[in-house]
Amino acid sequence: MTRVLMYCTATCPYCRSAEDLLRAKGVAEIEKIRVDLDPARRAEMRQRSGRHTVPQIWIGERHVGGCDDLYALEDAGELDSLLAA
Repeated sequence: MTRVLMYCTATCPYCRSAEDLLRAKGVAEIEKIRVDLDPARRAEMRQRSGRHTVPQIWIGERHVGGCDDLYALEDAGELDSLLAA
């Protein structure tokens, strides 16, 4: 399965929802970067994604966006192929 990286915070319900979907899809390991613990990592997330909200999710080298974007990929039937690549 493709590497999944997620910039997140501990209390974000959207982060938890995105993680729940990924786990339901069989993702056993999610590399989480807690931006609430390290302001430099939040700045890194903003630079990489161009966005300031969490979660920000990468599947492999592709930035898929946030929670709503992840669910949109699932609804479009595209998430499984991204995860399998």
